[in-house]
Amino acid sequence: MLGIFHKHLAHPPQELNSPEPANIPTGKHVPAVKRQPKNPDEIIRDFHTAYPNDSFAATFGCGAALACVGPHGRHLCKHERMFCGFENIYCMFVGRLDNLSSLIRQYGLSGKATNEAVLIIEAYRTLRDRGPYPADQVIKDLSGSFGFVVFDSTPNKTSVFAALSSDGEIPLFWGISGDGSVVICDDRDIVKAGCGKSYAPFPPGCMFHSEGGLKSFEHPMNKLKPMPRVDSEGMMCGANFKVDTFTKINSMPRVGSATNWASSWDL
Repeated sequence: MLGIFHKHLAHPPQELNSPEPANIPTGKHVPAVKRQPKNPDEIIRDFHTAYPNDSFAATFGCGAALACVGPHGRHLCKHERMFCGFENIYCMFVGRLDNLSSLIRQYGLSGKATNEAVLIIEAYRTLRDRGPYPADQVIKDLSGSFGFVVFDSTPNKTSVFAALSSDGEIPLFWGISGDGSVVICDDRDIVKAGCGKSYAPFPPGCMFHSEGGLKSFEHPMNKLKPMPRVDSEGMMCGANFKVDTFTKINSMPRVGSATNWASSWDL
């Protein structure tokens, strides 16, 4: 799966951005090869090249693009992939939910027509429209190995929501493209080629919202600490984010169930 979101739609941590230095000393008088970040159109073409037989993409006028591997190409992928759209909300899901049946009953959905991607959309709609529950609790209730990206294209509610399970079984990466867009993908090679030095693994046990930023759903009251990444050339390459057990988030109580669910980040 691949999601690309213009910088006015999503605001990732600034530590993820590691611009390529103008001059890289090699010590051998041989110019080092630079990985310049690509534009979204180029990254989408790379995705189709990597999965030529059954990949598809959808672009949105607001500056977003989603790309997935279709059902006939999923034999090339280690983990199950799903794509679903409902009422201007789109979900790309990788992995599995071990408690899908109980969650279907909890949200009052039809078991025959509901897979993980449909369930995630319903959970997101509940958070956005009706639920007073904090987002971290809703994600913590998901049992299994998973990674997902939700894009809400609803006018005046446009947002991006992504999360990765804490077990580390599902690979997920993110970075910054050449035009400053956020790139989220489960294929490391796509992100590395498209984002140059500005990429890193998406932190397990965390969730990202376009307005609320990055937060641990395992430890929602603790801040995340950026840890610089260094590649094989000794150059800065994005950042890993770890839970800072010594720093707490100063949270304010929510007022009323109608409060926008994004405020549950309390950032």
